[in-house]
Amino acid sequence: MPAPIDLHYWPTPNGWKVSIALEEMDLPYTVHLVDIGAGDQRRPEFLALSPNGRMPAITDPDGPDGAPISIFESGAILQYLARKTGRFCGRIERERIAVDQWLMWQMGGLGPMAGQAHHFLRYAPDMTPPQDIPYAKDRYRSEVARLYGVLDRQLAQSEHVAGPDLTIADMAIFSWARLWQRQDQDIENFPHMKRWLDALEARPATARGVALHLDKRQASADRDQQKHMFGSR
Repeated sequence: MPAPIDLHYWPTPNGWKVSIALEEMDLPYTVHLVDIGAGDQRRPEFLALSPNGRMPAITDPDGPDGAPISIFESGAILQYLARKTGRFCGRIERERIAVDQWLMWQMGGLGPMAGQAHHFLRYAPDMTPPQDIPYAKDRYRSEVARLYGVLDRQLAQSEHVAGPDLTIADMAIFSWARLWQRQDQDIENFPHMKRWLDALEARPATARGVALHLDKRQASADRDQQKHMFGSR
């Protein structure tokens, strides 16, 4: 049995990417909660692992050549775990390219746009003072809808995002797409995406990854939490 990976985590879409991967890959891990509403992501001991002050991060005591390694950025963590296990990353170069491009699509497109949709639709109107900005709400709601159209068309052609098999690209995209309601989307507009979401939600390992400390997830944030979550430091 390999030594457990230390997972520095909070139940958010980016956190779910890694908890789902660890469960699907059947890797042992130990959870270290990073309460982003309390500012844990800015503590020196966490910044030593994740200089950008964003969760998740991992430390693998059995890293390359048997030496420990710490990794930040959820996409980099997924790629590392996939290479470590040889699973969920494609078997030949053409498949690996397909996985990488859809993972980058999530990292550079869906994640940032859906994150801004969450912020302006759900958090900003409740800030002190309120920041209810119609242009921002419409901008990010529309961009998320466009991206889900791209995803839906891709899923009309294949069972999973990068082809017939489940990959880390699915895990990354699923973690954001499952929150379509918070992004003010109509799932009936994306029937292939709906089929795919339902299939992943039904996977026991994926469900365990999403359920990890889910009780700590909050739908809103008070003034102090807003300062820690959205402040510049």
